Amino acid sequence: MTPSLPPVSPCRGYIEEKVLDFAKQNPGVVVYVSPQECRSPMMVAEYLNGAVREELIADKSVEEITQLVQKLVTQSGLEIIRIRTSIQGQWHPFTNKPSILTVQRPRAQAPQPNKA
Repeated sequence: MTPSLPPVSPCRGYIEEKVLDFAKQNPGVVVYVSPQECRSPMMVAEYLNGAVREELIADKSVEEITQLVQKLVTQSGLEIIRIRTSIQGQWHPFTNKPSILTVQRPRAQAPQPNKA
């Protein structure tokens, strides 16, 4: 955050209005506000696994910044990998196993005649 941001800046608005509420609702998250001259407002998320994610927030509204913060909090920091399914279907551990090993429904047994 640049100290010379205009008072109507969404970034300044988020910090003044929402960041304290966010910190109270998320005690496991640390929030730092670092004023830096001549830089665009940027949000940096550092995760416990060492991943770092930077998001430019210069053109975002207060609501968009709030949604971005919630999204960053709920992510693990790991890269998102898209799982593509094939024509044959999605792979699972029993894909190439013999069918005798898979779970089967019990078969209905025919009623036995009573021997009298």
